[in-house]
Amino acid sequence: MTSRPHAALRALPPGASGLLSARPEPDLTAHGYAETEYVVSGRAVSYVAGERGLAADGRFDLHEGETADYVTRVVVRRPEGETRASGTLVAEWLNVSSGADTGPDWTFTCDEILRAGHTWVGVSAQYVGVEGGGGSVAVGDLPPPPGLRGTDAERYGDLRHPGDAFAYDIFTQAVGAVRDLVAADVVLVVAESQSAFCLTTYANGVQPLTGLADAILIHSRGATAAPLGVAGSGLRMEEVLASHPVVIRDDLATPVLVVQTEGDLFDRIAFLPARQPDSERVRLWEISGAAHADHYVIGEFESFLGSPVPVNRGQQWAVLRAALRHLDAWARGGAAPPHAPRLETTAHGCVLDAHGLARGGLRTPVVEAPTQVVSGRAWPGAPVSVGLFGSTTPLAGLSELYPSVEAYLVSYAAATDAAVGAGFVLAEDRDAVLAEARPDLVESALEDAVPVTTEIEESAR
Repeated sequence: MTSRPHAALRALPPGASGLLSARPEPDLTAHGYAETEYVVSGRAVSYVAGERGLAADGRFDLHEGETADYVTRVVVRRPEGETRASGTLVAEWLNVSSGADTGPDWTFTCDEILRAGHTWVGVSAQYVGVEGGGGSVAVGDLPPPPGLRGTDAERYGDLRHPGDAFAYDIFTQAVGAVRDLVAADVVLVVAESQSAFCLTTYANGVQPLTGLADAILIHSRGATAAPLGVAGSGLRMEEVLASHPVVIRDDLATPVLVVQTEGDLFDRIAFLPARQPDSERVRLWEISGAAHADHYVIGEFESFLGSPVPVNRGQQWAVLRAALRHLDAWARGGAAPPHAPRLETTAHGCVLDAHGLARGGLRTPVVEAPTQVVSGRAWPGAPVSVGLFGSTTPLAGLSELYPSVEAYLVSYAAATDAAVGAGFVLAEDRDAVLAEARPDLVESALEDAVPVTTEIEESAR
């Protein structure tokens, strides 16, 4: 294990951090939290793979390569007052799929972070987030974001990113500096989607060298691992996706929890070839009825996607909050997260039950007591920006499935309690999960199923 230098931090004046989020952000002040944005600077190394390259078994043998100066930024959200702080730092590799920095795992898990008293840091680790140049997922006819520097030259004009060859060490140095700043005793490293490809490479190759993380959450990764990058530019997703499947190495000392949605197994993300059995240090959860992105993250902006059907209404948000709590306990020497059954699959897709829902996997109430068909897959031919959001379509036979609204609510509550008991939903989120029940759909189906007595039938009596 080598010791990497930490970055230098300089606080920016209060102001908007520029993190994109379609979902309304929580009131940090009301939760006793403060947000500070820092300019981060240092000299980072690149990494070069040994003769086995980025091997399919995940046992990467990396060596330090060229170095370059960098200036980027981090966003830190931390509890005010030492008595509120848990001692855990949740470090997120910010996602740049849209061409701008976003924190999807903050969006999914912020309620758990805030109630637990964790500190969160979002790191602008990649070239596109700082310098611009377009993302891997275009939204409609919107022009590509110009990066932080182009968005606000006065605030971010000093930033300089030398290219994604240096992103792995930039992340290491930035998180290390924030860990020292907040005196964290546990570091949980998290990333979703494109960033999860990078975190796969980090876990397999860089983590054994730096020991940065006490535990790692890889959320919605594809089968491949991100390349080591080149100087002067960002990663190209076409290159990332074209590589060979890679698993998480089985000799890693650091606990790793991989959380995948049903929609991640096939199509563009295509995780299935990298599926691996659980081990002492690796857990894999596959969420039935969940999509790579969903209504929870897009909210009122769903219409901008132009999908002909509603996007996925799955409940990965609840599962991810539970995942974060398990990960924190695991990092502190507690029990490993529970094992979850795998989704039932063929070479072409998930095996579906009589209602059109995926069989197997980690089950949430919307699939155990269904009122709609929540799927990780979108309609055929959907563009990437829509396809990643899955779909929600009517479920036929609701009146046959539930004899009454009361019966449905009993079934849904039982499914919720089962998920809580299994450790896949937190007790604190029980009420929020129950609030997503759809008795209105059951009531409507039952009303439509009531036979209508015609005038002819009445006269015959």
